[in-house]
Amino acid sequence: MGEIVNLNKARKARHKAAAKRTAEANRLTFGRTRAERETTQKERDRDAARLDGHKLDDDTNA
Repeated sequence: MGEIVNLNKARKARHKAAAKRTAEANRLTFGRTRAERETTQKERDRDAARLDGHKLDDDTNA
């Protein structure tokens, strides 16, 4: 005969594991300091400005 399983405990354990996975994903997504976010934003802005500066003028419609 198989082992007796308390379905309430199994359900709660399953929900707890799902919450742990969600929390881990959120830590990876949102777990950065303000300084890190600002540094990343400054790098993106600098890269965008550099790319715009290297674009050629399009004089085909003139």
